[in-house]
Amino acid sequence: MQGRLKILAALFLLAVVALVVRLFYWQIIKGRVLSYQARSQYETDTTLAAPRGNILSSDGGWLAANSEAYLVFAEVPNLKDSPKAIADKLAPLFVEDISDRESLLLEIDRIYSLLTKKEIVWVPLKQKVAPEIKKNIEAMAISGIGFERQEVRAYPEASAAAQLLGFVGKNEEGQDKGYFGLEGFYDLALTGKPGYSVRESDARGTPILLGSAKEVNPISGVDLLTTIDKRVQMVLEKKLKEGIEKYGAKGGTAIVMDPTSGAILGMSSFPSYDPASYWKYGDEFFKNPAVSDTFEPGSVFKVVIMASALDAKAVEPDTICDICSGPVKVDKYLIETWNRKYNPGSTMTDVIVHSDNVGMTFVGEKLGADALYDYLKKFGIGSLTGVDLQGEATPKLRDKGSWSTVDLATATFGQGIALTPIQLIKAVGTIANGGRLVTPHMVLKLQKEGWEESVAPSFGEKILSDQTIADITAMMVEAAQYGEAKWTYQRGFSVAGKTGTAQIPIAGHYDETKTIASFIGFSPAVEAKFIMLITLKEPQTSQWASETAAPLWYSIARELFPYFGIQPEN
Repeated sequence: MQGRLKILAALFLLAVVALVVRLFYWQIIKGRVLSYQARSQYETDTTLAAPRGNILSSDGGWLAANSEAYLVFAEVPNLKDSPKAIADKLAPLFVEDISDRESLLLEIDRIYSLLTKKEIVWVPLKQKVAPEIKKNIEAMAISGIGFERQEVRAYPEASAAAQLLGFVGKNEEGQDKGYFGLEGFYDLALTGKPGYSVRESDARGTPILLGSAKEVNPISGVDLLTTIDKRVQMVLEKKLKEGIEKYGAKGGTAIVMDPTSGAILGMSSFPSYDPASYWKYGDEFFKNPAVSDTFEPGSVFKVVIMASALDAKAVEPDTICDICSGPVKVDKYLIETWNRKYNPGSTMTDVIVHSDNVGMTFVGEKLGADALYDYLKKFGIGSLTGVDLQGEATPKLRDKGSWSTVDLATATFGQGIALTPIQLIKAVGTIANGGRLVTPHMVLKLQKEGWEESVAPSFGEKILSDQTIADITAMMVEAAQYGEAKWTYQRGFSVAGKTGTAQIPIAGHYDETKTIASFIGFSPAVEAKFIMLITLKEPQTSQWASETAAPLWYSIARELFPYFGIQPEN
């Protein structure tokens, strides 16, 4: 009898222990999950999206803004028509081309599969539907179909400045996220902070009118007031596209900057894309060539090298080149002039005016590789400029002490060394800005209603003396008036500029038929109001910048002169 009681007591004890363990599991370990599941049966929890900030031009006009859109959803228990009938009605409104039968059938199948999922009460059918499509659906009076207000990114100027702006896509969680350009760089500020709403609801998920509710309003993202001047941007877009077509180029880039502050007034590249429908384009269209693509600059780089040599006192403007009577051999390579014409007794000014490769080799020998390296680092070559655009890249500068005589010679005329267009305009912009470095930037202010924060220009050290600036500027003025592009020079206007034609390296050698043609210049030559860089990739009508990039530069400048109040000097 005692044995049976002990066994019974042991079983009872085990049962109590098992019950305690089970209660501990459900109430402690799984308590939060069960509590959430219970609440989800009588509470509806909705995330309230924060309106994304706008991107504005310098005059406050919209470059990227929010537009009205709707989520189309279905409350399955309230549907009276069959899923197939509803899919047949909605699909033609959701596809772009109803004549594309394959796309239409796929959309019908997609909607039908969503409506026939088991144990689904509420199902989203289509995101970011335009207001006119919403009206068409409402006219059908389909029971159980509803709408929820959303926002869609709109670009009033269509593809203008697309690579500069970037686009808004989806991240891994299906939330809006900015990619590339300003949208990507300032995504956190533009996105804002979402809110949420919690309401008691019935078994169908419909909010109870007198039930408890809690709501936290979203905080909208900040607006970006940019440096982009709409007038300048529109001129760049129009003229660059026309120039690419006229000269048969594969692509091109144009940048206009205020050299005194680093403010980017306009930036355009082609080929381009429409950020409002970015998914129709390949990934290669999204990066901004102005900050992401590297190229060997050619003769436009000569002004940077000459400025360095002048500042180091390696040469003076009237220093005579004693090797300019013919080609010069460096190691096993023969350095020649671009037109195989030679100018014995050339001064350094003549070397820039004639764009003389042999003369620049002479400058490189006088300066030396180590001193050249130090000046290139001062100019920011080999380093990111810090421009506030997502996707900036920089090629690595060859290590100091590893430069051969060939490396030194070719770098003096812009071959064998690579940079981005934004790096080039920053470097030459230093000359236009009195020798002081300034960081290129896109945003003037971050602002919301009742609040704003200015973004001050970022200045670096003064890297060139006043005498150097006066000398190199005078050389660039001479080059613009009397160099190989003199035929396109705008008489009466003060311009300091330089052409550049660089062969494109392919598979370890240079292709003589494929070039990048460039022109960089600022105006007026003293107290410049703008600096502009034009690059054309593989122009077909002529490989020379003097016949492609230079005339395109002046065709744009002719519209900018009066806009910036630049008058003829005579």
